[in-house]
Amino acid sequence: MAKKDNRLYQRYVSDVVPAMMKKFGYKNKLQVPRLEKIVVNRGLGDCKGNTQSFNKAVEELALITGQKPYVTSAKKSIANFKLRENEKIGAKVTLRGQIMYEFLDKLINIALPRTRDFQGVSTKSFDGRGNYALGLKEQIMFPEISYEKVEKIRGMDVIIVTTAKSDEEARSLLDLLGFPFKR
Repeated sequence: MAKKDNRLYQRYVSDVVPAMMKKFGYKNKLQVPRLEKIVVNRGLGDCKGNTQSFNKAVEELALITGQKPYVTSAKKSIANFKLRENEKIGAKVTLRGQIMYEFLDKLINIALPRTRDFQGVSTKSFDGRGNYALGLKEQIMFPEISYEKVEKIRGMDVIIVTTAKSDEEARSLLDLLGFPFKR
């Protein structure tokens, strides 16, 4: 689990748990939904055939998340996309525990407010089972990425997996954690 000195985790324990227990009528603290994991995924099909560009994009993902990415490859060949089986096409990172809370804190308080004309994130990106998906258009919103060293602007997907049973519970959880939803 997350260390006790992480400020987002402290906020979860001190503010979110009591508020969720009151709002949804939970009888036990363990019934309160919590963050399970965050998956950061990056499709790199545009780097096909360019190993240096692919490695640079994977390295950027490692800088952003603080963890080494898993390189994903094609499961089968698709002629229309000029894709061969076992060809490298993306990278993903699964964050749990303290690193997960640190990444979410950085995303909420630093990266998202740095985007141009930021109005908040959509409340329509829940999947029906309490998970939230967020698409980011550029990697330069993160402070670890230097604009001068960026080869090409590439986006990524951030999926926040919770133990919530419904979208309403998950929305409440993320809202109480400080997620900047559109009002």
